[in-house]
Amino acid sequence: MQRKFILTGALMAMLSVVIGAFGAHMLEPIVGESAMKVYETGVQYHMAHALGIILIGVVAGLWGDSRKLAWAGWLLLAGIILFSGSLYVLAITGIKVLGAITPLGGVAFIIGWICLIAEAASRKRA
Repeated sequence: MQRKFILTGALMAMLSVVIGAFGAHMLEPIVGESAMKVYETGVQYHMAHALGIILIGVVAGLWGDSRKLAWAGWLLLAGIILFSGSLYVLAITGIKVLGAITPLGGVAFIIGWICLIAEAASRKRA
């Protein structure tokens, strides 16, 4: 599990940089300022939660594998796909109905962090 989440998180972080660079250099002149703010929000959350996935991999290496850590990692990944992905597509296409998907990603982020909190709270003190 440790290796899987570190690799997944690193891949997601790299994609965040690529997507952010694409937006800054290619997309900004096309979509306008308002859409770029939406796009940039997606990039920021994408990177933050990619780092969270890496953190979960590191924690799994320290504490051992657990169902809560696995859920945390997969939920953060789902959040990136749903939250950031919907913002990217919304910014590029202008299809407003995609905004209805974004909160599902936000909920996945929140539950993922709750799983990490629950794992940390269940650990015995050293």
